[in-house]
Amino acid sequence: MPRTVAPVAAVDPAPAPRSRAADRREGSGAPSELIAAAERLFSARGIDGVSLREITREANQRNTTALQYHFGGRDGLLRALVEKHMDTVAVRRAALLDHVEGRTDLTARDGASMLVQPLIAKLTSDDGGPAFLQVAAEMLNRTHRLIDPDEPVGPVIYDALGSLDRWSATFESVMPAGSTGAPLHRRFAVIRFAHIEIGRRARVGPPINVPLFTSQLIDMVAGLLTAELSEETQRLLAERESSDTTGS
Repeated sequence: MPRTVAPVAAVDPAPAPRSRAADRREGSGAPSELIAAAERLFSARGIDGVSLREITREANQRNTTALQYHFGGRDGLLRALVEKHMDTVAVRRAALLDHVEGRTDLTARDGASMLVQPLIAKLTSDDGGPAFLQVAAEMLNRTHRLIDPDEPVGPVIYDALGSLDRWSATFESVMPAGSTGAPLHRRFAVIRFAHIEIGRRARVGPPINVPLFTSQLIDMVAGLLTAELSEETQRLLAERESSDTTGS
């Protein structure tokens, strides 16, 4: 039976035929095309090794100001790239946390798994995930301080669902006293380690034994979460606290 097609309003004069490439260049797909181009170039050559003009050209944007129009510049583009992927990472992590909410028998390996598994999903995704992992690893590796929520890499720590805050609160109890918060900030160090290691593996590319890589990484993250503070570290912390008190 022939399919019924809804009538289309007449347009006068008829528009000239447009190619799909032209629609991508000038239509609503321009932001996603620019993000995809940035993923490819940043992951291949590093964040500082690519000009905005190159990204615009890679995205087939005829308008040379398209990137500035949509993102305001490099920082805005990087943040949009991170948000694109962290949205799905956060959903996965929140679902894992929902599943164990209220349990009192959680282990450090459970915590490591909930940090690592949502990122591992990006390692084999076809939405630019491997490129994102490399870019995020580079951004976290160059950070020598706590991250501000408004900077480009901010959504890695402060995702829209607050999943990483929930993760931190849920598993703080399995960590040694004194290892969370200032001045050690071990949770941040663990988060950075996980991202850098997965980003490194994304750069190596296939083939990859995903189950083995994942299990080994979870083992290492769990070890970092639960590593006891040595007597030397405790002594140095006490000296620091005494010095801070004296100085105040």
